[in-house]
This record gives sequence, C-alpha cells and structure tokens, in this order.
Amino acid sequence: MTLDIDFVRDQFPAFAEPSLQNQAFFENAGGSYTCRAVIDRLFRFYHERKVQPYAPYEASRLAGEEMDLARSGLAQVMGVDTDEVSFGPSTTQNTYVLSQAFGEWMTAGDSIIVTNQDHEANSGAWRRLADRGINLREWAINPDTGLLDPNDLAEMLDDTVRLVVCPHCSNVVGHINPVAEITAMAHTAGAFVCVDGVSYAPHGIPNVGDLGADIYLFSSYKTYGPHQGIMVIRRTLGEMLPNQAHYFNADCLYKRFTPAGPDHAQVAACAGMVDYLVDFDTHHFGASDDSLVQRGQRMHDTIRTYEAQLLQPLLDYLRDKNSVRLLGPADAADRAPTVAVVPQSNPADLAEKLATQGIMAGSSDFYAVRPLSAMGVDPERGVLRLSFVHYTRQAEIDKLLNALDDFL
Repeated sequence: MTLDIDFVRDQFPAFAEPSLQNQAFFENAGGSYTCRAVIDRLFRFYHERKVQPYAPYEASRLAGEEMDLARSGLAQVMGVDTDEVSFGPSTTQNTYVLSQAFGEWMTAGDSIIVTNQDHEANSGAWRRLADRGINLREWAINPDTGLLDPNDLAEMLDDTVRLVVCPHCSNVVGHINPVAEITAMAHTAGAFVCVDGVSYAPHGIPNVGDLGADIYLFSSYKTYGPHQGIMVIRRTLGEMLPNQAHYFNADCLYKRFTPAGPDHAQVAACAGMVDYLVDFDTHHFGASDDSLVQRGQRMHDTIRTYEAQLLQPLLDYLRDKNSVRLLGPADAADRAPTVAVVPQSNPADLAEKLATQGIMAGSSDFYAVRPLSAMGVDPERGVLRLSFVHYTRQAEIDKLLNALDDFL
C-alpha cells in the first residue's frame, strides 16, 4: 500500500500553521510534530477532566477512563499486557529509576553489558552502577562503521551477566540493530535485555512481544504525542525487581517504577497516538476488526517503505560527497531516516545556512558523546543531523538536497 501523504499531513496541525509555511522540518529525531488526535485529547482533558482521576463523580471517572485507554491501547499495539506499560516524565528518568532497581537487585560481581552506541540516557545510568561493585562490560562499535557486531556480544556473555542494554537504533548512526537476535542470545545466557527504542519508534511502534525484550523504552513526544516517557516492563522482570514507588503501590506493576504520580493529562493524551494509528490504518486498508497489534504492524510496514524511498537518494548524495562523512549505513533498508554527517565546515554554521533556505535542522552532539568519540568525531564540534519521518514530502527532500548542494 502506498502511503497517502496528503492524508497524513492533514492529521498534523503544524502543516496548516502560517508561521511554519515553507519550512521543511528535518529535526524530527529531537521531537516530532504532534498529531491532531493527541492535541484534541489534551485540550479536552484540560477543559473537561482536569480533576483528580478515578473518583466516582463523572469528570473524574472519565479522566481515569481516558488514562486507562492510553495504557491499554498502546499495550495492544506493542503486543504486551496492559499493566506492563508504564508512563514517566521522560525516557531518561525512566531509565534512571530502572537502574536504581537493578542496583538494589544485583550483587557485587554481577555484570551488565552496555554499548557505546547508545544515547547517554540508556548508558550513563547503567554505567554508574559500577560504583556499587557491578561489573560493566562495553559492547563496542566498529569505529569505522559505527555498527555493533552480535558476534562480539556472544563472546561477552557468561553466567555473571544479568542485563544487556542496547539501542534499537542509534540517534546518530541510525543502523537498526537485530533486537530479536540480541534478545535470544541474551536470554539463552540467562540475561535480561533493555532496549532503547527512542530513535526507532517514530518510524513505527514495534511489536515488543515479538522482539522479546524485557524492557522497551521510547518517548511519546517523538512519536507524535505529548512529552512523556513510555516503558514496557515484562511481568517476570517487573515483579522480580525491587519496588521503586510508594510501598502501597508495590502490587501494581505499572506503578512500581514510577515514584512520582503521572501527568494525568499527558497520559490521557497518549491515547491520541492510538487514535491516529487506527485512522491511518482505516484510511489505507479499510475498516477492520483486526487487532491493534496487526494494524500497528501494517502502519509500521507502510511507513518504513515510504521512508526508505525518500531516504535512499539522500544517502546516495551524502555517500558520494567528498566534503562530508556520512555516519552509519548508506543503505536505507538497514537504517532509520536519522542521518548524521560530519562536514568539513563547522556543522553549526551549516545548520544556520540551511535555515536561511527554510531547512530546519540542528547541529550538536545530541547526547551521543560516546559513539561520536568512538568514531573519531569531536563531540564539541558535533555533527549536522538531518532526520525525518513519514509526514515528510518528496518535495522537502528535494529542497534539502538543493540546499545542501548550495552549501557543500
């Protein structure tokens, strides 16, 4: 099925905003535009439901129902149980809380495998457990390609490893790691797996049940929603780890790793992410009684196909340009459309020049100091990052290529 780009863009009010006209948005890895279904739910909650939820009076009852709808809907899309989905203020905060739980559960001499391909959110908190006597082993990327080799992981696994931490894809390398394969390897060795899906989920929320990961984290503000961190914690692990919330919430799996109360309105608004998925699937494939996980898979596959078609010409251009170094694979089938390049000129200067042509892009280390350093890139100088999602038009890719040609 060919993606209907006009339908998609109609679901995002930003494209009708006068101040954003003639601006091509290529900083989606830092946060996507929000879809109308999410905005509508957030607006309604603040206008009609801004009360303490779960009380018997009508406004409160409806508030709680809308929060529950977000959790149950996302759980169905990801192929997990409803109470295995938790909300927190951010993925960084969620990861920190989880690391504290592991720090209490593990003993000196136990091991955690981390990578240097990760965003710091899924690296720093785990690495700090070394202060408690936990052994840290680094699964290192190839400094030339930026890729992780599963064979290297196999050599690191032994009976002391309790957890393997890795990204679904890096926010600067973009390569899609074989999560199901990694998870199977780790489970065979008796280890759990924590996957950072922040850079992958905007391109199609995955079926976490099929991937097999014990923890899967992503950010709703990068998947067309409000600023929340969403985390899946499978039951076996979640009930094994020490409770990090109020003692009286210990028996509720989705509360065990959220020490503070959730943002009620933003949690409820996340149901709009599922609304958008349903509308997308119905428009492209017709009315259906299929499960949300099936409909989510169709949306995922449609998005991935469309994005790859737009991405390949950009990769070809950058690969053949002597004045830039492309980080990560040059084949769109192997990566997400998050493209970091190291230009000969200053990345910040290049981003400013692109802005004059209506190209919204950024330059920074993007909290990916470890992978950039490992690939010989100066994090203080940073990279130019060009990231897009499925609401990007071919004409915007063409505009980007023309602007790059002017300045490179």
